[in-house]
Amino acid sequence: MAFASDKNAYGISDRSGFRYRLREMRREWTGALVGPDEFEPKHPQLEPPKAGPDPQALRNPRPDRKEPFKVYVGVPTIMAPKLERPRAVARVGTVEVTTS
Repeated sequence: MAFASDKNAYGISDRSGFRYRLREMRREWTGALVGPDEFEPKHPQLEPPKAGPDPQALRNPRPDRKEPFKVYVGVPTIMAPKLERPRAVARVGTVEVTTS
C-alpha cells in the first residue's frame, strides 16, 4: 500500500481538526500529529531526574583523629597578651541545700 507524500498531501490535526500540509505536521511526544503552530515540546519536569547510586558504607570505619590542642584561658595582661578570653563556663556536680 502506498502513502501520500506529494506536496499537495494534507493531514488533519489531532488537536484542533484543522488541515495542514502533511510534510509540515509534527508528531508530539504523546503521539498526536499536530500542525507547526500547535506543537508543544515535552516539558522537562515530565522526565524525573536520574537518581545516583546510594552511598556505600565503609567496613570498620574510624573517626577522624583530632590532635590534642591547648587553650589558655585567662584575662589578657601585659605579660601574656595572647591569652584567650574564656568562651564558656560550665560546672558539673550536685548542689545540696540544708536549712535549719
